[in-house]
Amino acid sequence: MNTQSEVNRQPKVNREELIALTQRLIRAKSLSGEEQEAACIIRETMLELGYDEVWIDAYGSVIGKVQGSGGGASVLFDGHIDTVPINSPEKWTHDPFGGEIVDGIMYGRGTSDMKASVAAAVLAVGEIAREARRTGNRPKGDLYVSGTVFEEVFEGVALGKVLETIKPDLVVIMEATGLKLNVGQRGRAEVSIVAHGRSAHSSNPDVGINAVYAMNPVIDALTTMEPTEQAALGRGISVVTDIISSPYPGASVVPDRCEITIDRRLLVGEDSSFVKSQYESLLPAEGTYEVKIAKAELECYTGAVLGGERFFPAWLADEGDPWVEQTLQALRGIGQDPSIGVYSFCTNGSCSAGTAGIPTIGYGPSYEHVAHIVDEYIELDQLEQAAEGYYAIAAHIAGQ
Repeated sequence: MNTQSEVNRQPKVNREELIALTQRLIRAKSLSGEEQEAACIIRETMLELGYDEVWIDAYGSVIGKVQGSGGGASVLFDGHIDTVPINSPEKWTHDPFGGEIVDGIMYGRGTSDMKASVAAAVLAVGEIAREARRTGNRPKGDLYVSGTVFEEVFEGVALGKVLETIKPDLVVIMEATGLKLNVGQRGRAEVSIVAHGRSAHSSNPDVGINAVYAMNPVIDALTTMEPTEQAALGRGISVVTDIISSPYPGASVVPDRCEITIDRRLLVGEDSSFVKSQYESLLPAEGTYEVKIAKAELECYTGAVLGGERFFPAWLADEGDPWVEQTLQALRGIGQDPSIGVYSFCTNGSCSAGTAGIPTIGYGPSYEHVAHIVDEYIELDQLEQAAEGYYAIAAHIAGQ
């Protein structure tokens, strides 16, 4: 007779189903704003698995719900379904949209970042839906899985729209952690500094004010800027990523405008006012400058527009957070013993935790450094472990 521990360790998600769904999603090209095919595959799969509600929202994100019996905590498993482009296809040794498997590793764009994670959660929560229909036993809390759009270029904005509709007690961000349990991340802001000048013919530059020259002392000051730092998240890095003058091209014209773009990695508690004031303190006393947080508007495949500031806050769970402890209990119950970590990059957690204040953890297969690379891949054994982990988290937290 099996012990309870041995029963818990039996696979809950079918490996062949998991591989097949992941391959279908990899083969569905889904750049940001072009996620419709992937969303439809997920919707179809959720319906086949017996999710109680499945819908695609106005922005193109797909959401599935397994209804709880009442009185329990609700959990949302979130993963984005858009991918970055294939900029150098000739460098790939495997078809980036083939989902080829070699020696237990699947290759393709989006395997690690992050269609495989979405497939794992869809099937893990889907198995709970199957069990509910077969036995009548439901978890107490509601369970959700969302496949969100446009994360690669606008972190958290699409998830924010999902969270206008549902109000989970816990959000699980499924970005790669190597099966660690991540409890925070640095945020990200896109900041621009503009130097204004006065145009003139380049044969008579003294009658103008060269905006490029006006930007030079700002760039010098940026190189000596002391980064903020926090023990858990590291440094609040600031990097100039772009510079452009206007008019461009500026044939025989002294530029009257120069703009730099800064990628600023945020720490907990750093809001837009604080960040802007950091850069404003570096500006010369003479001259005309402005500091602003970049804004963007992006058209979804549905025709709806996502827009807002490109400011995505940091977040960090408190030491001893009960949701972290419950998640650890769930994973240890199936033989996993994850270490605690944080993301080095930005995720949709900037919305759920950083903006909405919803308890959030990160847990997913594969590794951060595998995202966006040539011959992106995922180890199938680790993918299967993640699916088992999602099942355990869902059953433990929503089942109580």
